Amino acid sequence: MSAVELQRLATSITCHAWNGDRTRVALCPNNNTVHIYAKSGNTYTLEHTLAEHDQVVTSIDWAPKTNRIVTSSQDRNAYVWTYDQGANVWKPYLVILRINRAATHVKWSPDENKFAVASGAKCVSVCYYEDPYQWWVSKHIKKHKSTVLKVDWHPNNIFLATGSSDFKARVFSAFIKGVDAKPPSGPFGAKLPFGELLAELDSASGWVHAIKWSPSGNSIAFAGHDSSVSFASIASLPPVVQRVRLPYLPIRDLLFLSEKSVVGVGEDANPLLFTSTDQGNWSFASELDTKDHAAAKTDNSALNAFKTKVNLGAAAPIDATVDTIHQNTITCINPLGAPGKVADFSTSGLDGSLGIWKIKTLESKLKGLKIA
Repeated sequence: MSAVELQRLATSITCHAWNGDRTRVALCPNNNTVHIYAKSGNTYTLEHTLAEHDQVVTSIDWAPKTNRIVTSSQDRNAYVWTYDQGANVWKPYLVILRINRAATHVKWSPDENKFAVASGAKCVSVCYYEDPYQWWVSKHIKKHKSTVLKVDWHPNNIFLATGSSDFKARVFSAFIKGVDAKPPSGPFGAKLPFGELLAELDSASGWVHAIKWSPSGNSIAFAGHDSSVSFASIASLPPVVQRVRLPYLPIRDLLFLSEKSVVGVGEDANPLLFTSTDQGNWSFASELDTKDHAAAKTDNSALNAFKTKVNLGAAAPIDATVDTIHQNTITCINPLGAPGKVADFSTSGLDGSLGIWKIKTLESKLKGLKIA
């Protein structure tokens, strides 16, 4: 049995998200539409095409409990999509983000009563629904000096982590009175007014491409463009950052499989595993693509072909393959399982493929390495 089931669904995939029971997946084929596929075994059938955005869709998130989809786009807007079962259509609701630059990433909060949208406007729009007026409204979290690339919610539905191109990872309070219950006293105190900066962490010398909370919310991981992954614990303040540098290309997305294991994906087209000791010391553990599939190339033929063409003053062949299952940058990774109990995970990338990785199979192929 292969460690990964790979399906080619588009010429390029910028992002994807699953519904609650993992029977449907929404993805963007690098344009202004969202395609929803139904999964039956290893077969995917296109069911719906959501076409309301004017420019490329940058991010998708599917709320598992309320079955709502939220999308963000370079057109500076977000849409919340609700499914009308009787009409068999997805109805869009425009959310005015009040930003003058592209939206870059969107994420539902754990309670699914609000969502956060990162943007190139140096701010994050936190959006929530106002029943009296029956529309989605947004409040801005500022204090960024450049484009915000990624956001992630703490399990308490209050803390919001952001990764920015100003080389910083930050934690803010996204508490909204009348929407959220009063939070208990925690590491940042009991008073958490909206937009308050709770922590600011350095990413050495790189943009923060990815940021994720651990399942317990006790630690945070973020990846920089300098090919580093940083881990910080918020159990004690100020947080102490532990940085792991890699001999690989930059990571674009992260996923906690458990409190002690993280997978990073990015421009090397190979999922990378990081593990922690009981003492909290993080290190790089292994590549997860073991290169034993049929397309593997051990003689670096693609690299040699590129060098030959460059020496002759010509371009590299466009049909050259790399020795990984994904043939281009992996842009997105999502869990297949409950938070903190990830059974498998999925990846998608610029090669247009969607892969489902089997953790148990990976563990056996990696000679007893414990992943989760």
